[in-house]
Amino acid sequence: MTEHIIPDTSSLTGWRKSTYSGNEGGSCVEMLDDYPSGVPIRDSKVQNGPALVFPASDWSSFIAAIKSEVLSA
Repeated sequence: MTEHIIPDTSSLTGWRKSTYSGNEGGSCVEMLDDYPSGVPIRDSKVQNGPALVFPASDWSSFIAAIKSEVLSA
């Protein structure tokens, strides 16, 4: 994977907010499905800002670890 950052994400559609993000307008994370280079992640409050792109396998491992931690807490 050569692309690690998307400098301007305003032209990309299909972003979805984390299910753990509240509706109070605070800290929210959005991800984009089916992006060819990996999984872009951005701050929902900065919709024309940058996104970090993670390899899909790394993102899946991260989510699995988070879910495991939440379930064991």
